Amino acid sequence: MTNMTLVTALGNYPYTAGLKKGELSAPGISFKFEDVKPVNRAFAPMAREQKFDVSEMAIVTYLLAKSYNKPIVLLPAVMMARFQHNTMVYSKERGKITPKDMLTKRLAVRSWTQTTGVWIRGIFQNDYDVDLNKASWTVQEGAHVLEYKDPPELNRISMEHDLMKMLLAGEVDSVIYGADLPDDPRLATVIENPQEDAKKWYAKHKCVPINHMVCVTEKLAKSNPAAVKAVYELLKKGRDANPPKPGEPDFNPFGFDAVRPAVELVTEYAFQQRIISRRFSFDEIFADAQKILG
Repeated sequence: MTNMTLVTALGNYPYTAGLKKGELSAPGISFKFEDVKPVNRAFAPMAREQKFDVSEMAIVTYLLAKSYNKPIVLLPAVMMARFQHNTMVYSKERGKITPKDMLTKRLAVRSWTQTTGVWIRGIFQNDYDVDLNKASWTVQEGAHVLEYKDPPELNRISMEHDLMKMLLAGEVDSVIYGADLPDDPRLATVIENPQEDAKKWYAKHKCVPINHMVCVTEKLAKSNPAAVKAVYELLKKGRDANPPKPGEPDFNPFGFDAVRPAVELVTEYAFQQRIISRRFSFDEIFADAQKILG
């Protein structure tokens, strides 16, 4: 393998620390880590212009990128996953909201294609029989993939608006939050017992909802598949050094079999919500990675 430097955008996690510190390495490969904070700011430039050789990417962003034939290859490596049942909140000061109330409420989310939003809408539709695609929605920004256009019925506002302030002021009734979920005593979750319901969901689906995975450019995959395999193996070493606690769900699954349940499920949810125009099979999603990783 010839010496090469891979421009890389990954978040700071216990399992990426060894790679970023140089404690994990492979012959002929060095990394130039871009300081992108929060890491989700790397998703749009990776999807639109393949700005990095290796990048963390939201799974729904990847599905959109694949829909528009972007030259990106997804690896079976999960950087972030979490249960989503607590992500839809309302103001307790304005009265209780339950799942069955949602179709009469004004709902908001930062972006219609935000992965957390796709998960929680899918959970409402498939587990609570509430199709939130039929609700009234306010969104702030478009998709990471420019070719995708939001449904025309969405109410679009600028990023200058503060969804939390709008919620507390009664301008919207409920908001989806991802990693930025506020810790505010005035808020309550629409799903009344999110932890308990998440446990039941996990028992049913045998997976944790995936938010972020890792992708590489198609150019790198074609020109140097050995480098891609080395990158995956280094990431896996970091992950294996920080395994899940015994008896607890795996929030960072690696490998095709390990990621299959969540990837297939979020793909179905994205199709149901008309974010992607057709269902991609699991083998279709990972065809390029399977050729490299075996």
